[in-house]
Order: sequence, then structure tokens, then C-alpha cells
Amino acid sequence: MIQSADWVALGITLKLAAITTVILLIIGTPLAWWLARSRWRFRFLVEAMVALPLVLPPTVLGFYLLLLLGPSGPLGQVAQWFGGYSLAFSFTGLVIGSVVYSLPFVVQPLAGAFQSLGQRPLEVAATLRAGFWDRFFSVVVPLTRSGFLTAAVLGFAHTLGEFGVVLMIGGNIPGETQVVSIAIYDHVESLDYARAHVLSGGLLLLSFVLLLTVYGFNRHLSLVNRG
Repeated sequence: MIQSADWVALGITLKLAAITTVILLIIGTPLAWWLARSRWRFRFLVEAMVALPLVLPPTVLGFYLLLLLGPSGPLGQVAQWFGGYSLAFSFTGLVIGSVVYSLPFVVQPLAGAFQSLGQRPLEVAATLRAGFWDRFFSVVVPLTRSGFLTAAVLGFAHTLGEFGVVLMIGGNIPGETQVVSIAIYDHVESLDYARAHVLSGGLLLLSFVLLLTVYGFNRHLSLVNRG
């Protein structure tokens, strides 16, 4: 049976994933657009920085983020000047860490979708005197909606399963920074396999449903385009 502490951890996890996904779409869309359209010769440096969380061990990334967000870190000191509290071991710190850690899972699908779009639809819209924002929201977004869905689902699902980064930045504070992955670890460590099974099975089912949504939607679009 799921106890109240597990429900709280689940709520924190879903809240963290939702906020992180929204932020990633806001900042990831213009970044992906730039990566897809830029001809800057050193663009690969930005691409490598965005993709770094894919290969960097989560504990390493979490450690440096902890130094950055801690009381002695630059962002931590700025936060103390304005709000009087440290970003480390707080939900805000979890959001920042999650955004950094899940960034490539949103930017890369979007950049791929923007690249596959090509220039022709935008040129046609431009001949009709459509401005940039008109072209983007009337042409780009509808034609790349599968990329947006994939990016949103991958960013959300990846945040659900975070462990190393959130543990380093947020610690394990019940009701504040304890997410489901950390709660599962606690249950396994205390040999409470029944509660670990329930939480793990719930995340497994949710992740599978999210992936089914992406693949099903993309298959539907593929059939529509062929028709």
C-alpha cells in the first residue's frame, strides 16, 4: 500500500516534472531553432554543451550544480541577496538542476524537427507577407507538432526518473525535496520491497504510457501524411 509519505513524494515528482517541462519548452524552443538554423562555424560548441548531460555522470553534474547553487556559489549568493535563502536543498534548486539535466531531451528532438521542416514552407509564408511570429506559430509549430510532443514527453519522463542530480542538489528532505526515485531507494535500503514495488511499478506504467502516446501520435501523423 502507498502511504502518505509516498503520495507526497509522488506529488513533488509530478510537480517537478511539469514545471521543468514547461521551462524547458520555453527556453529550449528558441535554442533548438537557433541550432537548427544557425550557420555559425562554432555552433558545435553549443551543441556539445547542450548534449553534455547525456554523457556526464549525474553525480558529477549534481556536484557542480551544488557548488553553483550552494551558499558560497555565485547563484546561491545572488539568491541570498534577493530572497535570503539558499537554492541548494530546496525545490527551486531541484527545478534548476532538472532543467539542466533534461535539456538535451527537449532541445535535440525540437532541433531535429526544425531541420526536417526545411526552408520551403517558410519561404512560401514569407511571400504572403507573414511576419516571423506569424510564420512560426502558423507554419512551424503545426508542421513540427510531433517534435514538440516528443520533446515534452521525453523531458517530462526523464525528470520523473532523476536520481543522482536531485539527490545531490536537493538531498532527501521528506515533503520538500524527496522525489519518488529517492523514496524507492529508501524503501529498498530498508528492505521494504512491497512499497518499492508499488512506486516502481507506478513509474514504469506511467513512463510506458507516455512513450505509447508519442509513438502512437507519430504513427498517426505518418499515416495521415501518406494519405
